[in-house]
Amino acid sequence: MKPATTTYPVHELIRNRWSPRSFSAQPVEQGKLNHVFEAASWAFSAMNLQPWQYIYAHKADTAAFQKILDCLVPGNQPWAKNAPVLIIALAQTANAEGQPNGAAMHDLGAANATLMLEATAQGLYGHLMGGFDRDKTRRDFHLPDGLTPAVVIALGYIGEAEQLEEPFLSREKAARSRKPLSEFVFQNELPAAQ
Repeated sequence: MKPATTTYPVHELIRNRWSPRSFSAQPVEQGKLNHVFEAASWAFSAMNLQPWQYIYAHKADTAAFQKILDCLVPGNQPWAKNAPVLIIALAQTANAEGQPNGAAMHDLGAANATLMLEATAQGLYGHLMGGFDRDKTRRDFHLPDGLTPAVVIALGYIGEAEQLEEPFLSREKAARSRKPLSEFVFQNELPAAQ
């Protein structure tokens, strides 16, 4: 565990949430997984459309797990294969009448954040990945038009960093950092372009 060093105090769930690449072989109990999906269901969403959907597989579900793993880019596969659960997070980008939902990705992000905070509360860790083949995911999972795969989440109990090979081991041990607030929070208006 690598708690964040924050400038201002934040809740422990936020400080303790981080994205490891090293996962224990311990399976994630279905009950805990149900808890994290329940938490996602209570995220805010525009017009309460709740445009998120999830496809998941336990590592024990070998074929289904492999199908998700095969959608990842080669740079994510070496460590993600050890996660007990892989999850595809999807956004319904159009409403029932076919009208675009401009807030769909935002709302899915909110659901994913809520999911990850509940995972942290359950003693689980997740690593969200944008590095996957979206076209392959659409084909392999027969996704209908308007259902967009946004990220894949590796979820599980934290493992020993030393089980990772380079360059992942160095990344796992690196200090966590964030931009200072002064770089992205502005009162009243954006600063003048320089």
